[in-house]
Amino acid sequence: MFSYIKGTLAEVLEDMIVVEAGSIGWNIHVPLSVLERLPSVGEKVRVYTSFQVREDAMTLYGFLGRQDLQMFRMLLGVNGVGPKAALGILSTMRTEDLKMAVISEDAKSIARAPGIGPKTAQRVILDLKDRIKTEDLLPGGWSGAEAAPGMAPPAAAADGAAKEAVEALVALGYSLSEASKAVRQTPLEEKMTAEAILKASLKYLVS
Repeated sequence: MFSYIKGTLAEVLEDMIVVEAGSIGWNIHVPLSVLERLPSVGEKVRVYTSFQVREDAMTLYGFLGRQDLQMFRMLLGVNGVGPKAALGILSTMRTEDLKMAVISEDAKSIARAPGIGPKTAQRVILDLKDRIKTEDLLPGGWSGAEAAPGMAPPAAAADGAAKEAVEALVALGYSLSEASKAVRQTPLEEKMTAEAILKASLKYLVS
């Protein structure tokens, strides 16, 4: 029904924000990850939304990026995961970290979310694993995508070297999740070699 709501951030509550747009104050439920990245009250904000209708309620859920909204919708497709549980998962983990957890079958990380037990975490992995591509976790998967806060998208020419660095880290015994995250945390420059990226990533892993 709504793609996004753009307006003035009027109020920030515990798990919800109020955005004033078109002379209407919209109540939008958001994960903690959104609360941490909001502008100041009174400033403009764009929130990508999912409108959920139940017998007893009509609720808007919102995110600052389309990737987070897409992941929320994917989680809703998992049997046993409703809006509240999906929001809890995305409050505990960023979308990129959740993708890594799914690919690496890290059920323990997913189960840390409120209301998510080990069985539900395993179901999330089983249902989403075929929908998340391994290459999406590599730095090259950022092409045309939104970068997560604190992670800089690599220069196009450095994509190949970054993937080589990930492969080298995996060969050294790190999981794909750990290796991908370490490389993503490394500011990449166009002329960086795989060796230079590897060294920078290792500094992050051992720090």
